[in-house]
Amino acid sequence: MPQRPKRLTPSRGPLDLFGSEVRRYRQLAGLSLAQLADQIPFAASTIGDIELGKSSCDRVFAEQCDQVLDTREALAHLHDGLFDGRSAAFPKWFEDWPNIEGQAEVLRIYEPFVVTGLLQTPSVAEMLLYGDQEKVAGRIERQAVLTREDPPPPRLIYVLPERVLRSRIGTPSVMFTQLHHLADVASPTVSVQVIPDGEPHPGNSGAFMIATLPGGEHVAYTEGEPHGTIRDGRADIEKLFRRFTDISTHALPTSMSAALIREIAEEAWKP
Repeated sequence: MPQRPKRLTPSRGPLDLFGSEVRRYRQLAGLSLAQLADQIPFAASTIGDIELGKSSCDRVFAEQCDQVLDTREALAHLHDGLFDGRSAAFPKWFEDWPNIEGQAEVLRIYEPFVVTGLLQTPSVAEMLLYGDQEKVAGRIERQAVLTREDPPPPRLIYVLPERVLRSRIGTPSVMFTQLHHLADVASPTVSVQVIPDGEPHPGNSGAFMIATLPGGEHVAYTEGEPHGTIRDGRADIEKLFRRFTDISTHALPTSMSAALIREIAEEAWKP
């Protein structure tokens, strides 16, 4: 008996939406993965990964599928709407991460230098991205994952050292607004915890994020030079989990963290 196709969830993100449409048009054309692969220069396994939202693709793939599946350029048009400018909004090595965030049930983030992108105000994002409006828009759009309704937003656990709150980005007014945003963002799904100055901790090796996906799979993103890296190797993930746990033990509880953030905002950045 043939295996039932995996149910797709287009609302999880652009890769899933595009993949679900590829599958829909392929099935309407009555073609299997292998039969479609025979007519375009892409392997059946590649097509399968695209349909499942596991892999991105360039516009050529959409164009080839449109020709074979007689979609009247529907896939190329959808690709333009979902991905046009993606490479400009996000660096090549980071462009798959927003889709991973979109699938995550839990996000653990440690950022030792600046406020994490998911919680930056537009003004801070603009300063850090040197006014590149396309990149700023991409960063702010990522934040919608925290307020979506269907599927439910991921649980975000964010840890940062106190020095981030005292490192000036932009004007005092920009910092004041950013810190109050951090203090106010706490909810049943969002935690912000601060490591007080003077508290020794093992968090000096750079920023990283760990996404826990449905089914328990973990994927991580680590900052580094010359650029960041997406990691899914078991040894790497276990090491990052241990580091996050070790770092978190030095952080204040969320209520005390919020109080400290507001105190620093008033003391250091009030315009």
